[in-house]
Amino acid sequence: MKTITSIFTILAAALLAACSPAEQASTNDAISLPVATVTTSNAETVNEYPTAIEGSAEVEIRPQVSGILEKIFIDEGAYVSAGQPLFKINDRVYKEQYNNAGAELLAAKAAAANAQLEVNKLQPLVQNKVVSELQLQTAQSNYTLAAAKVKQAQALLADAQINIGYTLIKAPAAGYIGLLNKKAGSLVSLSDAKELTTLANIKEVRAYFSLSEQEFAGLKNDLPGNSIGEKLKNARPVSLILAGNDIYPEPGRMDMVNGGFDKNSGAITIRASFPNHHGLLRSGNTGRIKLSFIQNDVIAIPQAATTTIQDKIFVFALGDSSKVHKQLITVAGRSGDSFLISDGLKSGDRIVLEGIEGLQDGTKIQPAEAKPNKVALLNK
Repeated sequence: MKTITSIFTILAAALLAACSPAEQASTNDAISLPVATVTTSNAETVNEYPTAIEGSAEVEIRPQVSGILEKIFIDEGAYVSAGQPLFKINDRVYKEQYNNAGAELLAAKAAAANAQLEVNKLQPLVQNKVVSELQLQTAQSNYTLAAAKVKQAQALLADAQINIGYTLIKAPAAGYIGLLNKKAGSLVSLSDAKELTTLANIKEVRAYFSLSEQEFAGLKNDLPGNSIGEKLKNARPVSLILAGNDIYPEPGRMDMVNGGFDKNSGAITIRASFPNHHGLLRSGNTGRIKLSFIQNDVIAIPQAATTTIQDKIFVFALGDSSKVHKQLITVAGRSGDSFLISDGLKSGDRIVLEGIEGLQDGTKIQPAEAKPNKVALLNK
């Protein structure tokens, strides 16, 4: 019995010797982590909004008369001036119509002249009571009808002349030619589904993007001025980010706000215009508008001080007895490498800045003073 008791005593002592140091270490050793106090300050946030680029003028070039496309004076992608010839439709039919209308006008004028002669002949006869008043009235009516036919013939002649003019299609504005949808020799008509080509003036391009009601309110409050027009004039330039994250070298300016909010999305459309002297941008380009806002009295914390769990963002806040607890926060925006917090923290709270991987609620830490550059992120 004594031997068995001794064996149990030795085993118990060995187990105690094996466990006690680890338990004692985990109980007494506290991790040293940098901690900082959060405060409110003003911060600049930069948001990006998808946009589509359009030329300042985009026109579909369509025929206004039917016929055979006889000549094409331009090539795809060419720059043209306002009034420059683009296409020529065979005008022989329309010239014949013009000649016919001219002949009808001459005949109408001759008929009117004859009707006037008849009136002139009957007037003295009526005065001398040689013929009845009714004959003169009939002659005058015939003259009125003949004069009306003259005007009708003049209108037909003018219409024929207009149609001849339509056979030469000119550029309505300066710009770049798009794809040519018809070849020389093709039949064109007013009912064609596709246009002959498009014309885009891209010396200045316009980028349209949308802001939520809350963002638009923040933008208005941030800008001085009594009207939307004045506020836009005082707005900071905006940047355009193209595909591949290339930043367009020319800054743009907001110059138009839509008349109302979209009922479905609750957003309002804003236009920004960009100079495009070198033609680097084309209609149909897509990108992102980079717009900055000033937010007053917000809390900014480094993104590195946060952790994300199931789409929710947390920080580790320092509580009593130097123990940390996970705190859910609401992010209102970003400013550089910092999150702007709208809920979950208040001025004076202390948070762990680094080394939060593996931290658990209730872990006791040894707070260490944060480096100056880390503290600066909270007070910029």
